Amino acid sequence: MSWADAGLDVFGTHVLWTDLIGNIAALSTVLLAMRKSMWTWPVQFTGSVLLFVASINAHITGNALKQALFAGLAVYGWWAWRRGTQDGRQLRVRPAEWWERLMLVTVMLLGTAVVGVLFFVTGLSWGAHEPLPKGAFLVAADAYIFVGSAVATWAQGRALVDFWIVWVAVDLVGVPLAFSSGLVVSGWVYGIFFALVLVGFVKWLREYRTSELSVAVAQ
Repeated sequence: MSWADAGLDVFGTHVLWTDLIGNIAALSTVLLAMRKSMWTWPVQFTGSVLLFVASINAHITGNALKQALFAGLAVYGWWAWRRGTQDGRQLRVRPAEWWERLMLVTVMLLGTAVVGVLFFVTGLSWGAHEPLPKGAFLVAADAYIFVGSAVATWAQGRALVDFWIVWVAVDLVGVPLAFSSGLVVSGWVYGIFFALVLVGFVKWLREYRTSELSVAVAQ
């Protein structure tokens, strides 16, 4: 057995170490992001690599591509946060400008349409192998989660408070989709992720408002 196939048996189900540790790393990324820790990005990169291996091992090409994208965005996020904390500065979080929000929504909508067609034509989405109309819905949901996750990670790299809202929008589809598809473990992981995202949003928003109030008082 190769290291990629190694794991443990839980109630008769073989759980890959790459899948287990990768998901733990993904959840840890949220906790680290709340604290604006630079460790957010190395942990995300590591988790993405492990989940990439797990996805390839399970022949889930679409998810593997998503993890490869996350690994690349983790490199960007680390660079952006490092630049934002030069000279001992604290990372400044802020709400997105109106044009940034318009861009986020536009990319989400157009990206979902383009990726959805790509997933369906190439069969990269597991939903592409299901009969219509169920298959079309599953492909659209898969593409939406793919694009939304990428958009959220990019916005996180820019320290935009709105990135938490994008994750909420992604999880509102991801949680019920996982449970309805019989992926109970993934559903619970998404559920925990959803709760942590709400906490993170409140924390970042409170921090932004506090910093703005301090600036106003100082003036």
